[in-house]
Amino acid sequence: MTHVLGVDGGNTKTHAFVATLDGTVVGAGHAGCSDIYGAASEEAALAEVDLAVRQALDDAGLQQGDLRAGAFSMAGADWPEDYAFLREAMTERGFGERITVVNDALGALRAGTDGPGVSVVCGTGIATGAQGPDGQRWHTSFWQEPGGSGEFANRVVIAVSRAGLGIDPPTSLMSRLLTAFGAEHVEEALHRIWNRQAPAPNVKAQLTGAALEEAAAGDAAAIAIVNSLGETMGEYAVAAGHRVGLGEAPFDLVLAGGVFRYPSELLQAAIVRRVQSAFPAARPVRPALEPVAGAVLLALDLCAVPVTPGIRQRLTGTIPPSAHAAGRPTGDAVYRAFSD
Repeated sequence: MTHVLGVDGGNTKTHAFVATLDGTVVGAGHAGCSDIYGAASEEAALAEVDLAVRQALDDAGLQQGDLRAGAFSMAGADWPEDYAFLREAMTERGFGERITVVNDALGALRAGTDGPGVSVVCGTGIATGAQGPDGQRWHTSFWQEPGGSGEFANRVVIAVSRAGLGIDPPTSLMSRLLTAFGAEHVEEALHRIWNRQAPAPNVKAQLTGAALEEAAAGDAAAIAIVNSLGETMGEYAVAAGHRVGLGEAPFDLVLAGGVFRYPSELLQAAIVRRVQSAFPAARPVRPALEPVAGAVLLALDLCAVPVTPGIRQRLTGTIPPSAHAAGRPTGDAVYRAFSD
């Protein structure tokens, strides 16, 4: 048993890496939604994990029996029964002699830091995780109100509706919304969103990009959306830090997920302001490693392998380009490639 498995499962995609004990990625796999709350069924969610892991093992030329440990960082790992269900399922499949299951916010946190810290993961949805000085972990799960690209899109629609009715001043978001839905006026766009007969196209990515771009350009409504959501994300990050006993000592504030890959810095600035108002020594970190690499590190932790800078460097150097943060595409490409 010379290899470990790391899996990051979300609402829109699932990534799996197989790595050696020195952090070299030798196999990768990709599949769809493996969130047991978001997929069509629990079985459908597990089938996506199976697909990603089988691809990674085939890519590495290995079998399950070669896996010393498997770590699963999963959206939908929220309650004790979820952990038990996923752990049993992965154990039955032989995806590691040792198995650990964590919420996806904690996999992202592990990707960004080796010590205490807080993670804010903003993609299709929103997740916040924390680890204290004594190793205690906590994540927001269903404590947290909606966020991510879904909530950005919702706020854009509300802002445009209010402007269209004359309640609020005009906003440049209106033309972005009309373009996204191929509509000539606001009522036509709203009809396409809410009609009973034809489902609206999924434009969450476009509208998230619109909010961030127009905020950077100075649109008041867009700035209000970005600042409000950033402030809220920061509030939950502060609460998470208090939950695990973070205090005056420095810690990493890990900002992960597709939305943070957008060129605008306004969202992360709002989050950092709120967190540093409570924890002045919090250090914002944009991790070089994707959350799936955090799962690999969790698997190495299970094997009592010290995570040295060399291991992080090998992970960074051997991650397939399609799963690496270094390229950081801009615009809507961000959300197509990294939507969760």
